[in-house]
Amino acid sequence: MTKSTIKIFGLTNKKPVRFLAANDGGLEMFTDPGEKLAWASTPEMIVHVLKKNGMADVVYGSSSMDFADENGFAHYGDANKLWDEALGIYNWEVNGVAS
Repeated sequence: MTKSTIKIFGLTNKKPVRFLAANDGGLEMFTDPGEKLAWASTPEMIVHVLKKNGMADVVYGSSSMDFADENGFAHYGDANKLWDEALGIYNWEVNGVAS
């Protein structure tokens, strides 16, 4: 059985991503407190969520982002690396800016 790369919860509400949390080897993306938009484990799927809903001017991360090895990642910094990679793709595809 292959593991899913994305789980959709609320992409139809068109509220921007405001908060991130590392969980189960991927990133949970939230808009308002308690309103989960999606979980994704690849940069491409994170970009998909960002393209659908947009991104707030400031996106906050939970402490789980700094302790990713306790949340399904191989290394403590891997959740931030995943977010940075997705952000680079998003900025290039949407804003035409290389990071």
